[in-house]
Amino acid sequence: MNDRFLRALRQQPVDCTPIWLMRQAGRYLPEYRALRRKAGDFLTLCKTPELASEITLQPIRRFDLDAAILFSDILTVPDAMGLGLTFNEGVGPRFDRPISSRSEIVKLPIPDPSDELRYVLDAVRQTRRELPSRLPLIGFAGSPWTLATYMVEGEGSRQFEKIKHLIYTCPKDAHQLLEKLTRAIILYLNSQIEAGVDAVMLFDTWGGTLSTETYKMFSLDYMQQIITELPRTTPSIVFTKGGGGWIKAIASIGSAAVGIDWTVDIAVARAQVGHKVSLQGNLDPAVMLTSPEIIEREARRILDAFGDGSGHVFNLGHGITPEVPPDHITTLVETVHEYSRRFHESVD
Repeated sequence: MNDRFLRALRQQPVDCTPIWLMRQAGRYLPEYRALRRKAGDFLTLCKTPELASEITLQPIRRFDLDAAILFSDILTVPDAMGLGLTFNEGVGPRFDRPISSRSEIVKLPIPDPSDELRYVLDAVRQTRRELPSRLPLIGFAGSPWTLATYMVEGEGSRQFEKIKHLIYTCPKDAHQLLEKLTRAIILYLNSQIEAGVDAVMLFDTWGGTLSTETYKMFSLDYMQQIITELPRTTPSIVFTKGGGGWIKAIASIGSAAVGIDWTVDIAVARAQVGHKVSLQGNLDPAVMLTSPEIIEREARRILDAFGDGSGHVFNLGHGITPEVPPDHITTLVETVHEYSRRFHESVD
């Protein structure tokens, strides 16, 4: 098995720096777009295990990546809570029944992953059967805070006025919502692990919209609760977009790795966390829209900044954008593998 990714998460020696990419299974691939047209809509792709598994495998067939990430969506959990999720082209996700009162929070059910989210677990099992045994499979969930933002706002937001009004004016209600989501995510991730994923990731996409005090109270503390309830034998990654100022705090919650976005100097981040955690990141996704020469230059710059030794999983600072030419992914993967060997020369 190619266990570079898992070994790097554990800071064990590797022959070169492993690489996988957020949103590596998705819209930039022509084979994905063809399958999307055939399926008709995004949720059908997510809720049909055979299709979700196929999409997970598509980038693995094209590129020499060191891990696969399950094709799904972070909003599967609130959808299973009965909020009525839809995806509209050009608009994004929307809930038909967003949370607007204390009574609605009280009534929210905790989904049974083996029932309401069985399609995700079936996709994990099918992918595990078909994925080359050499590659690990990553499962994931949205963080409680990030899921709560969509559930209260009803859709994506720039100002997050409704959810922030809730945490400042009715903090007990906000905590009750986050506590329910935390319990649901613990069940969900443990079920993914039982179904066959080798590592899990928490996507705290909107944690960076909070102040330092509210981030700890309404996001980080709940992610720590989740990490504590996962098996220690399964590595976990926590990624807060916009969380560069809190790296040391994030590194203290017990995950194997901290994901960082492109606004962070990875050398500074490494100095802050030492050997406490591995780091994942952190190429600016916009670089992938430039040229092979610039991609090579910027990838080498990040590898140089991290320096010698294991504990680095190369990734983008956020997901691949739809316009990226697939050949640019090949350039990035080959550059990372070839150039990084000099930082791992003691490994046979």
